Amino acid sequence: MKPFAYVRATSLQAAADAYAAHPGSRYLGGGTNLVDLMKLGVETPGALIDVSRLPLDEIRELPDGGLRVGATVRNSDLAADPLVRTRYPLLSRALLSGASGQLRNVATTGGNLLQRTRCGYFQDLSKPCNKREPGTGCGAREGLHRDHAVLGHSEHCIATHPSDMAVALAALDARVELYGAAGTTRTVAAAEFHRLPADRPEQDTVIRPGEIITAVVLPAPAPGARSLYRKARERASYAFALASVAVVLDLDLQPDDDGGVGRVRRLALAFGGLAHRPWRATTAEARLTGVVPHPDAVREAVDAELAGARVLRDNAYKIPLARNLACDAIAELAGPRPGSPATP
Repeated sequence: MKPFAYVRATSLQAAADAYAAHPGSRYLGGGTNLVDLMKLGVETPGALIDVSRLPLDEIRELPDGGLRVGATVRNSDLAADPLVRTRYPLLSRALLSGASGQLRNVATTGGNLLQRTRCGYFQDLSKPCNKREPGTGCGAREGLHRDHAVLGHSEHCIATHPSDMAVALAALDARVELYGAAGTTRTVAAAEFHRLPADRPEQDTVIRPGEIITAVVLPAPAPGARSLYRKARERASYAFALASVAVVLDLDLQPDDDGGVGRVRRLALAFGGLAHRPWRATTAEARLTGVVPHPDAVREAVDAELAGARVLRDNAYKIPLARNLACDAIAELAGPRPGSPATP
């Protein structure tokens, strides 16, 4: 283990100041990803700035019905919160789909967003990886890439982002609050927080040097909207997504003329496991808005979204897997409501 300094921050500004004073420093929350990468030698920070004891561990209801989730709220606490379970069930389900119970008890909201890819080439210092060491190449392209990206990747990197929570936040139109080194604050849409690799795969997010995640803000859910998170993985627990979907569906509940359950007022669809970041399916959303979500229409819209995929030698299976997950999730959410005219 390479020696490093340790600073326990007493305030946001103290944390930012410590970061500036220690070149190559990292902020430390739960450490469930960062410490593992330090053990592997992938991360070699000159200092760890511990922000875990800052007063950022509150889940607060907002006047408009939304929620503000502090950056150090533990994943297990967020998943179990009554307001989250009631208003944002897809977020609770996404959190419970990730990692193990022990890790969820330690991992934080901010740290979950900042976790790095689980690509084996990134984690192995003996292998080339542009994300870990720019300019060395991407070993996964001609190597083992069954779990890797089919959307938005580049010749420099085909890794996927591992977070389940981030996929749910993208579909929920959440925003990420950031505190800058000069005391400035800004917010970024969760769907835009992570970057596609292009020619700079080492830069995972749009976060600026020294910025600290302080909270995630969830907008109030639309009355009557339904949400769902579905994940396909190689075993029943503690496995990263081969593909996942987060769906929020708001229907006009007036029955249509051909006996359906209504037209799509608003759809939010995000894929996980397919790209360098949660993939907001804007093409599919646009095609389905204002139409009845019959299976053929849904499938055509999802296929239009996935038409831009660039599969590699061993991961073409992700396309039908993602399609089926999305179509099944939308069909479930579009099913008749209890008491509606379409209910038998």
